[in-house]
Amino acid sequence: MAALMKSLAMLSFPLAQGRDTPELYVYQRRSDCYEFNGTHRYLERYIYNREVYVQFDSAVGVFVAVTELGRQTAKNWNIQRDFLELRQSAVDTVCRHNYELDKGFTLKRTVPPKVNVSPSKKEALQPHSLLICHVTDFYPGHIQVRWFLNGQEETAGVVATNPIHNGDWTFQLLVMLEMSPQQGDVYTCHVEHPSLDRPVTVEWKVQSDSARSKMLTGVGGFVLGLIALVMSFILHFQRWRGRKLLESEELPGIETALAPILQGSKIEALSLGTGTIKAAPSGIWIRPEEEVRGAGAAYPALPTGTPGPGRK
Repeated sequence: MAALMKSLAMLSFPLAQGRDTPELYVYQRRSDCYEFNGTHRYLERYIYNREVYVQFDSAVGVFVAVTELGRQTAKNWNIQRDFLELRQSAVDTVCRHNYELDKGFTLKRTVPPKVNVSPSKKEALQPHSLLICHVTDFYPGHIQVRWFLNGQEETAGVVATNPIHNGDWTFQLLVMLEMSPQQGDVYTCHVEHPSLDRPVTVEWKVQSDSARSKMLTGVGGFVLGLIALVMSFILHFQRWRGRKLLESEELPGIETALAPILQGSKIEALSLGTGTIKAAPSGIWIRPEEEVRGAGAAYPALPTGTPGPGRK
């Protein structure tokens, strides 16, 4: 710590290294752990105004000056035995220790990519068009994406972005191919990733305007037919449901059913027998099971105490 404070004091001195210290400056210390095939490496870097001036590498074992500014600092820290031994042990106490804690999540976790291929413009048949392979939602970030034209790998005119962090431990990537499409060409985006048992391939075929129009017409006709079928089914269902409701409202027993409604009215029947009464939008209608000719028969009065229409 004493050596570190001494280094800070040197950096803050106005005439250090023959230069004036700016009014605002940034001092950083960055520690990184690297793992490769079971070996670990600890790297500690000291940065002044975004420039590394001295660093410790566990593969070297001592502090090494990167710029002239770090020469005296490296010399001072290397003679501080406790300070140096603490850095030398960090490869085990920090790197290997944290690796064992995190490897279950960071190393064994895999998420397969989603792949989509589309032209950058709708007019895909124009020369020097861009075809984009969008690979997204994959983990880890190491991935290989290649373009093929009619089975042959394309290397010229391929531009790719670096893997972009999505913020949820997944990545996305854009790989673009400059193409001069011809009728019948087949472009294939070929993706390899540790989460996949086999590569994922997505094809994009060049279609003429007439073929595309026919396809769109066919899709439109199918959609319209499907809509007509659904509407027909809905209308049929509503009619069927209406008939069921009418049938469920049949009232057997004309003598008791008509009494509250037709009290004192005249009907042309000597005997109604056992007719059937149905509710209808225009009121109640009668379908007698037997016809008896006659006229002038009065419907019997209601029993005493039974309210008629409009009475309470």
